[in-house]
Amino acid sequence: MEHKSVLLEEAIENLNIKEDGIYVDGTLGRAGHSSEILKKLTSGHLYCFDIDNQAIEKSDVILKKISNNYTIIKANFSTIKEELVKLGVEKVDGILLDIGVSSPQFDDPKRGFSYRYDTRLDMRMDQSQKLDAYQIVNEYEFNDLVRILRNYGEEKFAKEIARAIEKQRIVSPIETTGQLVDLIKSALPAKVLNKKGHPAKQSFQALRIEVNNELENLKIATEKALRLLKPKGRCVIITFHSLEDEIVKKIFKQASLPPAIDKRIPLKSTEIPESEFRLVNKKVITASQKELDENRRAQSAKLRVIERR
Repeated sequence: MEHKSVLLEEAIENLNIKEDGIYVDGTLGRAGHSSEILKKLTSGHLYCFDIDNQAIEKSDVILKKISNNYTIIKANFSTIKEELVKLGVEKVDGILLDIGVSSPQFDDPKRGFSYRYDTRLDMRMDQSQKLDAYQIVNEYEFNDLVRILRNYGEEKFAKEIARAIEKQRIVSPIETTGQLVDLIKSALPAKVLNKKGHPAKQSFQALRIEVNNELENLKIATEKALRLLKPKGRCVIITFHSLEDEIVKKIFKQASLPPAIDKRIPLKSTEIPESEFRLVNKKVITASQKELDENRRAQSAKLRVIERR
């Protein structure tokens, strides 16, 4: 399936791009958002982050056709500040993070992200890292499996699934996505199996998050991104499930609060200091009906924007 960048127009519009500005796409993917940012730059520069070699190679070809005003950095976006400082970049005009697995990653059977293909358990976005889904499923203790499935997948039957995994691996290792799907199904009651949607979806999400340390990386990257913004600079973040959105919402809300002042100190309204950041959209932005009709993966997407004053 061709990758379609979700909330593309909304993301670009809310970045408020200046042609001479410095911008960062922390999640390059297949360059959907990066391409549109780059088209708007003349003397400006775009810095792109990704850890997936395939994504970097394909995106480099796409971006070269537009302009040379970009730099691709092979690193996780959680190191955004450190990597930019190495290149002499202290402040930027805008940062975009699209926190989703790209269609090519999901649709490549060899990557082991999808429960639709029977292939080796993997789920690594960075193919050079050691930890993969195989290791988690076969080596993590029961309580850790329960924690991951419950916290990251919001799976109600986390204990039952973890128990089924534990029993099976005593007999032989669980090597493929197909084997794992069968185990998950065996642990779930009939009423759950008969519901709409794939019964392994939440468990696979949970494992992917653990393999790639997604939530912690998002928290670190968001906090660093805010510190990198110039005045009037904006950070746009697109999330795809409630756990991600809650992290972004909390950090943005905290950043947009005015500094605490002792209420006993008499101050005029003009003397009360403003918050360092302001929420550009109080209400979260979601995909239009038109986009939903064209791309079902946009259904859970949420976009939030914050601006440094």
